[in-house]
Amino acid sequence: MVTVDRGRLFGVWRRTVSLSWPISVQQSLTTLMRTVDIVVAGLFAPAYVAAIGLADLYAQIPLRIGLGLGTGAIALSSQDTGRAATATRDRAITQAFLLGALAGLPLIAAGLLFSKSFIAVLGAEQQVVRLGASYLTVVFAAAPMRIVGLVGARSLQGTGDTVTPMLVNGGANLCNATATVVLALGVGPAPRLGIVGIGLATLLARTFEAVAITAAIVTPWTDLAFARPRSLTITRQIVGVSLPNVAEGMSTSVANFPFNSLLLLFGTEVNAAYHIGRRIYQQLTGPIYRAISTAASIVVGQLLGEGNPADARYAGFAIAALSVVTMGLAGVVLILGAEPLAAIFTSDPETRGHAIAFTRVFGVSMPFFGIFFPFAGSLRGAGDTRTPFYARAVGTFGFMLGTSYLLAVPLGWGLSGIYLGIVLSYCCWALVAVAGFVWGDWADRAAGMIAERTEIPD
Repeated sequence: MVTVDRGRLFGVWRRTVSLSWPISVQQSLTTLMRTVDIVVAGLFAPAYVAAIGLADLYAQIPLRIGLGLGTGAIALSSQDTGRAATATRDRAITQAFLLGALAGLPLIAAGLLFSKSFIAVLGAEQQVVRLGASYLTVVFAAAPMRIVGLVGARSLQGTGDTVTPMLVNGGANLCNATATVVLALGVGPAPRLGIVGIGLATLLARTFEAVAITAAIVTPWTDLAFARPRSLTITRQIVGVSLPNVAEGMSTSVANFPFNSLLLLFGTEVNAAYHIGRRIYQQLTGPIYRAISTAASIVVGQLLGEGNPADARYAGFAIAALSVVTMGLAGVVLILGAEPLAAIFTSDPETRGHAIAFTRVFGVSMPFFGIFFPFAGSLRGAGDTRTPFYARAVGTFGFMLGTSYLLAVPLGWGLSGIYLGIVLSYCCWALVAVAGFVWGDWADRAAGMIAERTEIPD
């Protein structure tokens, strides 16, 4: 019979909740901002919803770059916080900021030159192409600010400060949601800009976020500070940790292009319904699983920095147990509440019916989210970003795309085949992440990275 040390377990859970709630609030406001975009777009027509959904496939590129560099920043920041190496930590986050700002510049040019082609290649209707291109051009203009904001938030979170990113990002997203309504619908003296107004709201909010998070680090508000970069070892570690995480996110984004083309074979309404279902689960559950994942990175990274790999392993399992219970309950809410939730986003009967089905599919998948995200977060805190990349790449390409297409088209299962492919993809994510945490060498990898940075002179 296994004896559970409740004091130790509840201690990890209390620490996780303490770190998670500001992140959850922050993520809630982030997803609320995107939800408002979809709701406002739905007031015009399903084509507007499809246009934003397709354009967001490309708009995920700066998001993925920012999250990737942010993963490198949070790994080094948490580990160096654990070992009280503030000088090395400050150099690391400074380099992550600089890399992020430079990485966003080419995306501005890509948006100006190729937005229409990016949407057209997906096979969308002409109206959707025109609307999506207008939106994407404006959103890509915000790319450097978006990346800098994400890197800054993750850098602070690595130190255990999850409140400051919540305040900055939350304020930016509330402004974004308000500006979306005002600029898109032409409230008061504002012009009615439609989908361009939705994009402009994002540009304004992301600029505010980047300026505010930079100011928080420059001023005495936080423990972090910028420092002159002097070590290629730090650069190599940031890039080494970040690249697999960027590839992880991009694998999902890249697969979404043909996946959305597959959905478009069944009509614009089906494609719009998928984005509505996706928005529903991200709004209600995304803040939870993302917060738990980030908290796992912080806790495991700091424990490894303190030289306690056994405690880090225990914390990873304890956080996963909390996550599975929480996400399982969230899945029940999605399944039971799918119909009224879908009705919020669209009044079109066909689109609403498909959105209900997609929402329930995501509800069934929630326990797998509960497994994948805490273990993936723990691995990233140790600097192992390859295992989560393998998990998502295999699950996304092999099941969400490959199995969905095979069942839906050649075998004639239609949308039922797509539903099954989606669930199987998340199951694959969970299995690979568990295997990597149980049998991987992530603790040794973290120890090696820390040893390299210990040798860097002050």
